[in-house]
Amino acid sequence: MAIEAVLNVDLDGPRISRHLYGHFAEHLGRCVYGGFYVGEDSDIPHERGLRLDVVDALRELSIPNLRWPGGCFADEYHWRDGIGPKEQRPVMVNTHWGGVEENNHFGTHEFMALCEMLGAEPYIAGNVGSGTVREMSEWVEYLTRAGDSPMARLRQANGRDEPWPVRFWGLGNEAWGCGGNMTAEHYAQEARRYGTYCRDYGDNKLYKIAAGANSADYAWTETLMKQLGPLGCRHIESTAYHALSVHYYTLTGPTWEQKGSATAFDTDEYYTTMVSAARIDEILSGHAAVMDCYDPGRSVGLVLDEWGTWFDVEPGTNPGFLYQQNTLRDALVAGTHFDVFHRHADRLVMANIAQTVNVLQAMILTDPDSQAMVLTPTYHVFRMNRGHQDATSLRVDFRTAPPSRRVGDATLTTVSMSASRKDGRLLISLSNLDADTAADVEIELRGGAVETVEALILTSGALQDHNTPQAPSAVTPRSYDGVTVAGGRLRAHLPAHSFVTVSGAL
Repeated sequence: MAIEAVLNVDLDGPRISRHLYGHFAEHLGRCVYGGFYVGEDSDIPHERGLRLDVVDALRELSIPNLRWPGGCFADEYHWRDGIGPKEQRPVMVNTHWGGVEENNHFGTHEFMALCEMLGAEPYIAGNVGSGTVREMSEWVEYLTRAGDSPMARLRQANGRDEPWPVRFWGLGNEAWGCGGNMTAEHYAQEARRYGTYCRDYGDNKLYKIAAGANSADYAWTETLMKQLGPLGCRHIESTAYHALSVHYYTLTGPTWEQKGSATAFDTDEYYTTMVSAARIDEILSGHAAVMDCYDPGRSVGLVLDEWGTWFDVEPGTNPGFLYQQNTLRDALVAGTHFDVFHRHADRLVMANIAQTVNVLQAMILTDPDSQAMVLTPTYHVFRMNRGHQDATSLRVDFRTAPPSRRVGDATLTTVSMSASRKDGRLLISLSNLDADTAADVEIELRGGAVETVEALILTSGALQDHNTPQAPSAVTPRSYDGVTVAGGRLRAHLPAHSFVTVSGAL
């Protein structure tokens, strides 16, 4: 029997910001060096040291923003070390990630050049943990102030006459941990202080993001919201910060030290992973509920600027580099996350997967031996979902209860979907998380007609399947004929462990 659902095509929901499809690049392992940046002497095709095949692949995703330089690294990074002639830049030790030395050849100008090549907005995480208010204030001036000023002259001396537009600024990172081990109360005061001295210059209006909670720490969120206004405040006009972040990772293993393998897992571990991934709905709902108490007008944004799967590193790799493979399981985690993001689009204004290249749940893996570039299954979910960016979300209601299964003490709903409308086209995303059993879905389309549809499917023979330099297309999307539409009803057959997108003109 088919699962029945209703989609009201003509009833607008919140707009799905393109920034929910954001990315994250930290100085960690081979994300920047060996991923984005190969250096100006590399034999790999590049422009000013920036690897061109990686840039081209990310352009295909319409990547909206890129967060940098961390992560934990942000709070030990001093931006002046990364400007000026490369041979004069000081070497530093990356104490958080592997204890390796960094030559600072990838700094502010290189990052801004990367964002320009990608067509992405920069999201810069400033140093609150070991930096100073003056340091961050001058970085804002260096990047965004036109005319004549000390930092503008320094930028011009380093080869950039005009300022860059940089809206998004993070006031530190994980202040409760690697960003300073602060209490919420202490960090709230620091955020107000740092935010005060991050100035708007010209037409560049900053959107300042306070370092928010770890997972379900709703008390941290409440402490930050109290700094912005009293309970029930209808409209908050903050000059200190405009949004709060939260971090949530999908974990599977029994302990932090044993997170489980990215590729060698059984079905039970798969379902445990999907239960952990599904908890993102609870996390976002909890923080939104706290924020609603202080900001019912929803003028303050919620930013999930680190999310994704976190498994053990691949055998034989540096444990501080967080290099893991990426299977069909990771793709299904991404697909269900996006369904949740779309439902929270009234409060959630940005999300950044951790991380873009060679780290954790990456879009792209580069092989240091063959220099090959591999697109991961997660990459393909981002590409299949491109049409949701800046689209109008559409509510999907189940008429019959979707299938579910017990996983330990939890119940996992195994069919997930979301929908949007943009430029006269409908896009529906559907996931079947059941490892072994197919599902049939019948959706009544109300308030709009779709005559024909096009469908893509991402699946493979095994949940553990992944792409490698030797088999780069083991898990890749293909056209799919298992979706039909007639008489105002759309019918989709979803094979076990599959992600499907359906699009059509309205």
